[in-house]
Amino acid sequence: MFVDERIVTLFKRNAHHTLTYWSVFFSFGLCIAFLGPTILDLQCQTNSTLSQITWVFFSQQFCLLIGSSVGGVFKRTLFSALSALFVSALIISVIFAIIPLCNNVLVLAIAMAVSGLAMGIIDTIANIQLVDIYQKDSAVFLQALHFFIGFGALVSPLIADPFLSEKGCGNHTGNGTDIMHHFRSMLRNSPIAEHNITQSQLPHEGEEDESSVHYAFWIMALINLPVPIAVLFLMYREQLIPCCPGSTPRLLDKDELAMENQQGAEGTEVEQKEHGAGGHGDIFSCCQNDNLRGLPVSFFMIHVLGGMVLFMTDGIVGAYAGFVYTYAVAPPMSLPHKTAGYLASIFWAAITAGRLLSIPLSYRFQVVRLLMFNLAGAIVTVLLLLIFYTSSTFLFVGTCLCGLFLSSIFPCMLAYTEDILDYQGCATSVLVTSAGMGEMVMQVLVGSIIQTEGSYSFLLCGMIIACIGFILFIGLLFFHRMHRNYLTGTTKKSAMVEEAAPEVNGSAKPEQKEETKSS
Repeated sequence: MFVDERIVTLFKRNAHHTLTYWSVFFSFGLCIAFLGPTILDLQCQTNSTLSQITWVFFSQQFCLLIGSSVGGVFKRTLFSALSALFVSALIISVIFAIIPLCNNVLVLAIAMAVSGLAMGIIDTIANIQLVDIYQKDSAVFLQALHFFIGFGALVSPLIADPFLSEKGCGNHTGNGTDIMHHFRSMLRNSPIAEHNITQSQLPHEGEEDESSVHYAFWIMALINLPVPIAVLFLMYREQLIPCCPGSTPRLLDKDELAMENQQGAEGTEVEQKEHGAGGHGDIFSCCQNDNLRGLPVSFFMIHVLGGMVLFMTDGIVGAYAGFVYTYAVAPPMSLPHKTAGYLASIFWAAITAGRLLSIPLSYRFQVVRLLMFNLAGAIVTVLLLLIFYTSSTFLFVGTCLCGLFLSSIFPCMLAYTEDILDYQGCATSVLVTSAGMGEMVMQVLVGSIIQTEGSYSFLLCGMIIACIGFILFIGLLFFHRMHRNYLTGTTKKSAMVEEAAPEVNGSAKPEQKEETKSS
């Protein structure tokens, strides 16, 4: 059979939880990719400048990073985790409903920041919950989870496109027109219908087009509304709502009952391990955990290097999606604006397809091999893009390959590090935070380098970042081996102590007998 019966049975036992977390991440993908296409309309709505409106989007990304950092604190109980997911998902719907009413750029920035905080909490909790449920089998389900982000990012601009203003509000000058084109393309970070942003010229000042983008935000709020309802229904099924006791739990079928009996003894042991090592939590509580003091250096280096690898690779994703449009329209490529606009669409479509393809691959192959293959493939792809830097055809091919190779690195790395650490420590919180930080920092860094050194530095930066990520991954493999040797030595010592104890007891019994006889 293509999928192991044990995996299928495990999914059946946790289908309601898994589908709820997947739906939350689909909503997350819709939200994170929805705001970019509307930047020009939001600028008109708030009557703000380009620099002011871009700081609004920065506030969302920054608070998303904060939410990812502190989201693990809600993992302590299932009630607190689901309650945080319910509140966060509901906040997102409310924020999107009130965005059309924000006529001041500061109010809009606060609204975006609150939505970013909610998205960050969702990001961390959903990852942690799936890792806790499936543990060594989590790679397959994490791939599916992150596929839904890409799918949401693929769908969301299609909702906004019919409502976007074709002419703008005339707030910007002719020199700012091309910049606005770039920022709209960059901040979408998702596949889009490009005809709204690739016109060679905008109307003259004074020509305004009445915007109907508020309908898009309200549709988004309605689409997102079933997500908190689904989380609330899961809480009802788990009898976590005090005023609404749930129905009688259903009887387990034969396979589920066998697995329940098989894993019954293991569950208590896992809980004791998590309690001893601190379990998953937010980064700050992990750093203050007294139980981590006696652990080896390899334990901490696995956290650090795993986070740094994702800092680099997710940074490439953010920078490539953000600036491939700028690179394509500049010399020596000099593609038409409309043609260059399709590159972001192809990149995100490749990421979505790659995550879907990685679901069966992560079941058939070891996660570490997939990571090695994807990192090496990303380096080779960027190197070929550097070599054929004048070929527009290979730019499209390379963009597709780059998206495929980068697509599954995050879920693979998450499953790999958690497996190394035996699902103790704070790997999920560290990796999610590092990935978000890398995506935010690398966009700013690469953008500033392109502005000073030229468009060719875009691919050169990607090559350097990819090579650094690969070197860090080699270091992670080294510390994985060191940590495995440490665990093996600890196991042998504990086994020798256990063997020595019966021998001591056995030697004591003959001595007692001799004393009895002599007396």
